[in-house]
Amino acid sequence: MKALNRKLLRDLRLMWNQVLTIALVVASGVAGFITSFSAYDALSWSRDLYYAEARFADVFARLKRAPLSLERQLAQLPGAAHVQTTVEQLVQIDIPGVTDPMIGRLIGLDPMQPPALNQVHLRSGRMIQSHKQGELETLISEGFAVARQLKLGDRIQALINGKQETLLIVGIALSPEYIFAGLAGSPDVRGFGIFWLDRHALATAYDMQGAFNQVAVRLAPQAKEGPLIEELDRLLAPYGGASAHGRETQISHMLLNSEIQEQRVLGTVLPSIFLAVAAFLLNVVLSRQIATQREQIAALKALGYSNWHLGSHYLQFVMIIVLIGVVIGLGCGAWLGNWFTGIYADFFRFPELRYRVRPELILTAIGASVLAAVLATWHAIERTVKLPPAQAMRPPVPAVYQPSFIEAWGLRHWFSPAVRMILRTMQRRAIHTALTVLGIAISISIVITGSFWNDTIDLMLGTQFQRVMRGDVSVSLIEASPASVVEEAARLPNVVAVEAARSLVVRLRHGHRYWRGTVQGRPAQPELHRILDIYQRSFMPPQSGLLLTDRLADRLGVRVGDTLRLEVLEGRRQVLELPVVGTVVEMMGMNAYIERRTLNRLLGEGDLVNQLSLTVPHSHESELLTELKSLPRVAAAFSKGVALRNMEDVTARNLLVFSAILTLFAVIIAVGVVYNHARIALAERAWELASLRVMGFTRGEVSALLLGELALEIVMALPLGMFGGWLLSNVIVQLIKTDEFFFPLVILPATYAYAALCVVGAGLISAMIVRRRIDRLDLVGVLKTRE
Repeated sequence: MKALNRKLLRDLRLMWNQVLTIALVVASGVAGFITSFSAYDALSWSRDLYYAEARFADVFARLKRAPLSLERQLAQLPGAAHVQTTVEQLVQIDIPGVTDPMIGRLIGLDPMQPPALNQVHLRSGRMIQSHKQGELETLISEGFAVARQLKLGDRIQALINGKQETLLIVGIALSPEYIFAGLAGSPDVRGFGIFWLDRHALATAYDMQGAFNQVAVRLAPQAKEGPLIEELDRLLAPYGGASAHGRETQISHMLLNSEIQEQRVLGTVLPSIFLAVAAFLLNVVLSRQIATQREQIAALKALGYSNWHLGSHYLQFVMIIVLIGVVIGLGCGAWLGNWFTGIYADFFRFPELRYRVRPELILTAIGASVLAAVLATWHAIERTVKLPPAQAMRPPVPAVYQPSFIEAWGLRHWFSPAVRMILRTMQRRAIHTALTVLGIAISISIVITGSFWNDTIDLMLGTQFQRVMRGDVSVSLIEASPASVVEEAARLPNVVAVEAARSLVVRLRHGHRYWRGTVQGRPAQPELHRILDIYQRSFMPPQSGLLLTDRLADRLGVRVGDTLRLEVLEGRRQVLELPVVGTVVEMMGMNAYIERRTLNRLLGEGDLVNQLSLTVPHSHESELLTELKSLPRVAAAFSKGVALRNMEDVTARNLLVFSAILTLFAVIIAVGVVYNHARIALAERAWELASLRVMGFTRGEVSALLLGELALEIVMALPLGMFGGWLLSNVIVQLIKTDEFFFPLVILPATYAYAALCVVGAGLISAMIVRRRIDRLDLVGVLKTRE
């Protein structure tokens, strides 16, 4: 073995703990990158494969009723490669022994002719058979079956067109249309399920024989969806067509893409920070090692070793640390990525959620780690190897000592001698101190970034379910009804208050921009379903125009005072010109508001409503929900309390896992920064500390000089790290912002305190290790220094 190789192994052995801590910081960056991007790849890869295998449609449309003879005209639309129609209905579901309200989407399926688009994948059981008599056979979506612990052979009740029908579960299935199966984007998989029934039986129950109310279209190669959507809307308008749309607004696809984008953001931002900290540590440690080996470098040069050999030697030292970190990071990242993918499998239902770590990801992680390490240490290596042997044999130039700011400002009597020594040392090594403080602050920021989601989600749920939705039960009517239905609802048992609204499917246009959605007609002074912005300010629906969510206004490119063209996509399909009178920064969805009576007056209709919010004592809520199921006008009824409980069960576990992983990474960074700084400081000041011990200072007093500096640096890092955590969290919130969701940046004092405790704990661990080394200091060996 060459002499330089033996020296390399000896250096690694003597510095193994520093090598390990730096390697773990590198591993954190690599693991974070691999975890996020492999999960991103798993979701996007599985999505693309499943969409192709199951022939997921590109365009979707809903209508009231159209004859099957219209299919020929639909198939001839320019750009349409394949058209598929079916019958769908939303119904209320009952499971024996379960009182929670549940909604099911019934989808007609021809047992003799499987669908060509949005193909159903059977997970277990068998396909339904044509219904003749008796119980209706059904396939049930896997997510709902798992959440409600339903199995093959179980029976449930469905309120089909006002009549209770028994559904026999014969199979558990998946569909690309419902990879994420939640009503209106809600993660409450316990309250919403998909059921595939015999199409003929479903059509018969709703008097839809020879008709359809759902259309799915697959585009021809190179075809554009925009013109096809326009033609589809025109063709379906006489049949109550309610706005065709592409994949980008299809709920399942939209939420899946949102999660994919979030993983991409996290996989870019956080690992970059980890690798930057690792680069800083490598620079500090290598610079210190080179400074302590000046004599060895001079001797090696005198013996004939070239600059290239010496530079390669120190570069190998860096690359071994990086290699250890990369290996650990790749292993942990692959394991965590696979684990995260398994968590996603509970929400996004694929026939197979395929996981892989692509070679490109591995090469990118290795390349980024190596590049960061080389850039961080190249200057120190280059400067040292070019040092002439004669100059390298001399001791380093002594530091220039001058009065510290304590003496300059006349504050000596305010501090003890030990504190003055600590402050003087920090001032003389200002750059090193600043970088150490920055490294500790970064670890605080990362803990905050992983923990603030709990505060944000709590605010979102609290705002939506406690301040916006102040009613206890929400009711959707089958169709718009006269406002006298409010009086009927008020007479229901135990109902305390009722508030009515009307939602209308519309298309808003401004120039070449447009948006398909619903305009909400609310009471002049809403009390049970309010309009609140992220600052908890209440807004009233305007009587002279539209109030838009800020994201909708940005999408349409409008400001207050601009005029919008409102095209009604149901009923008589009126066209209105309305001004934008205000915007509101909401957390969820894109909405357009107007006062209900104003909306009905502009439409030239009576005072109609199709949504009700009811207040009822909690002890009587289940009785009211049971009563509502028997009313023929009611399409669906939701319990706010049940929906909130189900959503909290889902989000709490995921946030806990995410926060724990980021906290672990942050603690690794804190230990790496604090411990390496302490070890370097100990190596640089060993002669001073040993001299103090010989002069009679106790171990505790000597340790206080070194560890007091660390404590002060942690104290200085706390406010900087808290501000950095707020800044980093804000950047992530802005990057993952979507049209449907805006996550307000909320960081509670408890989150800041938690981050501080994590980093202080990491500092204490590092201090204990360093204190142990100080206690074992070899006074004789350390004091044998050259003069």
